[in-house]
Amino acid sequence: MSDNAVLLTVAEMAEADRRAIAGGVAGLHLMEAAGAAVARMVQRHHPHGSVLVLCGPGNNGGDGFVAARLLAQAGRSVAVMLLGDASALRGDAAAMAKQWTGLIAVPDPALVAGHDVIVDALFGAGLSKPLSGEALALVRAANESGKPIVAVDLPSGLHGDDGQPRGAAIHATRTVTFFRPKPGHLLLPGRHLCGHLHVADIGIPDDVLIAIEPRQWRNDPALWRAALPRRHMDGHKYAHGHVLVRGGALAGATRLAGHAALRIGAGLVTLAQPREALMQGGGPDALMRQPCEGIPDWRHAVVDPRRNALLLGPGNGGGAATKQAVLDALGTRRATVLDADALNAFAENPKVLFRAVAGPCILTPHDGEFVRLFPDLAVLPKPERARKAAQRSRAVIVLKGPDTVIASPDGRLAINANAPPDLATAGTGDVLAGFCAGLLAQVMPVFEAACAAVWLHGAAANVAGAGLIADDLPLAVRLPLAQLRRQGA
Repeated sequence: MSDNAVLLTVAEMAEADRRAIAGGVAGLHLMEAAGAAVARMVQRHHPHGSVLVLCGPGNNGGDGFVAARLLAQAGRSVAVMLLGDASALRGDAAAMAKQWTGLIAVPDPALVAGHDVIVDALFGAGLSKPLSGEALALVRAANESGKPIVAVDLPSGLHGDDGQPRGAAIHATRTVTFFRPKPGHLLLPGRHLCGHLHVADIGIPDDVLIAIEPRQWRNDPALWRAALPRRHMDGHKYAHGHVLVRGGALAGATRLAGHAALRIGAGLVTLAQPREALMQGGGPDALMRQPCEGIPDWRHAVVDPRRNALLLGPGNGGGAATKQAVLDALGTRRATVLDADALNAFAENPKVLFRAVAGPCILTPHDGEFVRLFPDLAVLPKPERARKAAQRSRAVIVLKGPDTVIASPDGRLAINANAPPDLATAGTGDVLAGFCAGLLAQVMPVFEAACAAVWLHGAAANVAGAGLIADDLPLAVRLPLAQLRRQGA
């Protein structure tokens, strides 16, 4: 796994600070570097006008005092408001406050809008309770000012682990964080509240990650590029896997999934559908078709061991037949992707599904489908929700949404951030399921296959652009795939 894509929880980032200091990096040096990074960001992106620095009572406020000092030295007009009394500051924050030679004003929300740029250094990543009193009033005044806001580490009021505001939170124009991002920078609504995210190197050695052993990453090609299937000169279609897609009367969803599996690189894709659906035509001629009227036909379809990846759900319809087809598929222990109706069929007794999972398996629920399978987990933060679901089901969970989370039963987790809002249209989930199945057919490891499928889904949507429909995505994925191959995938 790539260190460059690592996400650190609030506790892990605190541990990184402690290990850096124990290894000889002075805490004052870390704070000076953090404040300098904030000052540089203000100068680069908001080079004109007066600056108001809102400082809190902890180390986040210490970073703010450093930024204020450096901006004043650069010739900017700088004002500082401190939440609390300067005499109550401790440690490195107190030392940095003493180096600030300007006035330290008491908080006055009425004066916030009188400045051109606001630096939010009130609270850091681990705030566990809602803002109140003067802090809440300052946050509201900053948000209502309409002025650009540069947040230090995380917008005040936002938690770094789950991306959820604790009551009100700063809505920043830019956020400067340090060493590595946190999950809350990518999860919604945190991603929106952070604005443009900048990650600054402040002198923490990368080798602290060895001891911390983080288990979550930003979903990025660096995470799975090495496992992406490669084409070889002596390859043939069966060398690239054969996806079998179980369809139903809704032929369109099945064709979308099959087309996607082909475009992502599967050597063959067969649609097993009722004759009525097969007669509807449509879809690429390269898709193989096999009549499948019921469970006996399905069991015959899965006999061929060359059909090494199975996809069920898109357009299947609910009921006992879909449930039995899923159980038969899982009984083969071949790589299996379950989406849509293949998940809903087990809503009354999800344990039956979980007990049947024996081989590589990806479940791709959206929030509604997730609640039906894991009703007791729905109240948890999204990363914890997905992790526990993966452990319970023994499958990789792709919890879909604008901030899709991919979780493995072994605790690994990735958060995706490249999906545009244009993906919120009918059929895109069927395409994603097809991408997953196509990569599994090429014997890509299951967690990496899920991560790659989600990222390529977002990348294809960005290529297709505004006005995309699901049919565009299998064609659009060719460009990001080609780019990855040129980069050595």
